Amino acid sequence: MIDLTRYVISRFWRSSLREGTTRQSILSRKIALADEKSTLAMTGRVLRYFAILFIAYISAVNNLSAQTQNTDNLYKKPLAEVLKEIQTRFKVQIKYSEPQVKDKFVNYAEWRFRANVDETISNVLAPLDMKVNKERPGVYKLKEYEYYRWEVQDGWAYLDSLATKYHDQTSWEKRKAQIKPELYQALLLSPLPAKPNSKPIITAKRIFDGYSVENIALEILPGVWINGSLYKPLNFKGKIPLVLSPDGHWEKQRFRPDCQIRCAMIARMGAMAFSYDLFAWGESMLQFKYEDHRKSLAQTVQTLGGIRILDYFSALKETDTARIGISGGSGAGSHSILMTAMDDRIKLSAPVVAMSSYFYGGCPCESGMPIHQCGGGTDNVELAAMAAPRPQLLVSDGSDWTAHTPEHDFPYLQKMYSYYGVKDKVENVHLPDEKHDFGINKRIALYDFLIKNFKLNGTAVKDKNGKYDESKVTIEKENALYVFGDKGERLPKNAVMGFENLEKLFPLSTSK
Repeated sequence: MIDLTRYVISRFWRSSLREGTTRQSILSRKIALADEKSTLAMTGRVLRYFAILFIAYISAVNNLSAQTQNTDNLYKKPLAEVLKEIQTRFKVQIKYSEPQVKDKFVNYAEWRFRANVDETISNVLAPLDMKVNKERPGVYKLKEYEYYRWEVQDGWAYLDSLATKYHDQTSWEKRKAQIKPELYQALLLSPLPAKPNSKPIITAKRIFDGYSVENIALEILPGVWINGSLYKPLNFKGKIPLVLSPDGHWEKQRFRPDCQIRCAMIARMGAMAFSYDLFAWGESMLQFKYEDHRKSLAQTVQTLGGIRILDYFSALKETDTARIGISGGSGAGSHSILMTAMDDRIKLSAPVVAMSSYFYGGCPCESGMPIHQCGGGTDNVELAAMAAPRPQLLVSDGSDWTAHTPEHDFPYLQKMYSYYGVKDKVENVHLPDEKHDFGINKRIALYDFLIKNFKLNGTAVKDKNGKYDESKVTIEKENALYVFGDKGERLPKNAVMGFENLEKLFPLSTSK
């Protein structure tokens, strides 16, 4: 319209000049032109006004459509609104934060309601990969979908379905032969990365009552170390057992008193105990952030760390390779199960408060890589069965995912061990009144099992009444257990810093 106006005005002026229009007529024309410009400006304002009205109308129509419940908009409602409606209708409380419900909508919202609140909540949240935890009757807490946590009956049913794949030692060995190489592949450890040629970094030895402690760092990839503390008996002859003692998801990592006590007691009984960090945990955090522990590659790196630890200690002249065991709690219990399934050099396994058919490990360091898709699908109990016929102790309690171990999972393992005629080689110590920790009664169960199967000297750690005496163990300060100094000042210059650099390094290492 503006271009057309300019064209008309231009033609008007040219016409006026050609006709010899007088100055007065030109002035009149200018006035008329000014009036026309004013009219055009007014027209522009009117058009803008109508444009605004049109946009507002469209918005109103859209809002009306969103508010209207019909098939055209899939009966869609905001999740926050649906949750409020559930609370009102069923007189319950659902705890949630604004970020949890922001920009989330429920299709066919009203159609998902049922007479039962639990079924209604499930219908509403399942398509959004969300769920609730029932804190107490009538009170729920909104959670993201926990792929690793199943209903008890679902876990049991799945384990039962796995058990139909074998019925004797021969068919079970065939199943193991299928799963084992796939575990390495799932963890990106087939082939294994090239092993660095560096020597271990070992600190000065500290001497205590019946045992010594020295800190050791092993380079498992170029510039990446796994760190730990070796507890060793003071006086021994010949070869002695080794118990790998990975740390679980508890505060203070391997520096905790109960961790030091456990390893020192094992050493005082006549075996070496190596307490080590999981990836991006403990002293490993000099190189990586805590958040990196919750990356899927954490499971790969800490499994590689366990393999490198076995490489190192198996080569020591004092290690009795026929008596190498592993015992960790919680997430380190999952690590213990996996390591035993993958590496036959481990001759005894004792996962504590870890194994369950309906819990796959809540941390990516336990389930971040697709190990549970191996063999067409597996679970932690079937992986634990791969330890057979090697001695295995399962310690369970009444307050976590091991609460039902004696009812279903342990009988399954007994059956698997019976294929080898050694049903008594698998044991379960269940502590129904205890919580998720590595407390005294859980340690006692481990001590008894090690004495029985590794022929350790139990009298060296018991009082005159035959009870275990942990009082002779010295609890060291945290920094005494560091390999690289109080502030990491002894960390080698070629140390890989940060997860991004590890990601760049790892594929290169596996290709060599």
